[in-house]
Amino acid sequence: MDFKQRFSSRVENYIKYRPGYPEEIIATLQLEIGLMPSDVIADIGSGTGLSAKLFLEHGNTVYAVEPNEPMRKAAEGYLKEYADFISLHGSSEATNLKDNSIDLIVCAQAFHWFDRAKTKQEFQRIAAAGAHLCLIWNDRKATEPFQQAYEQLIQDFAIDYHEISHRNITSDIISDFYAPNKFQKFLLNYEQHFNLEGLIGRIISSSYMPNEDHLNFPQLKNAIVSLFNKYEQNGFVTFAYNTLLYIGKIK
Repeated sequence: MDFKQRFSSRVENYIKYRPGYPEEIIATLQLEIGLMPSDVIADIGSGTGLSAKLFLEHGNTVYAVEPNEPMRKAAEGYLKEYADFISLHGSSEATNLKDNSIDLIVCAQAFHWFDRAKTKQEFQRIAAAGAHLCLIWNDRKATEPFQQAYEQLIQDFAIDYHEISHRNITSDIISDFYAPNKFQKFLLNYEQHFNLEGLIGRIISSSYMPNEDHLNFPQLKNAIVSLFNKYEQNGFVTFAYNTLLYIGKIK
């Protein structure tokens, strides 16, 4: 399957159950690069608009570039109240943005899908002088028993988890992308809390997991119920994340 279409059948669960991003991202960017409401943002691989909303609420104009039509349409509905939200059909390799027009490029939970060589060329084309790039990932912590058991469930049922994981993006890959400039890495905390319905939705929002029409879904659902029953507290389980930020100049 074309990776740009992987999430087409998962949009509803993606909107409901995927993690957002901590507000501290804005404070970090204000402190580190002087982010201002007047800065123009390009959110590349913007999906359903979870990351774009963070910057819209800060007062920024956000160009949200997304190749997947169902996800792009979902973002347009989700963020329709924001006058400074501009939705574009495009990709990291061909954004359809103007030359030298962007102050900050943001890639949230998306960079690992990109053709890096073509993307770097495109980013440098659209970046204004002195523009920055911020790469963001929510990375599940695996320190608590529930989180370790959840990781094992993924290992047991995932279709192509290891091949597409954002954890394949190493520090060397990131360094090469920013070069000749340097970057800084920051770590923030984020949490989600799910009842059983939410846990099921969170799991099948991931493109590497069997969806509801998959032959293995009944077995997966039974495993999820068992996992939830073992670890729930007061009807909920907690997902804890390290939100990883990589910030540096791209031009």
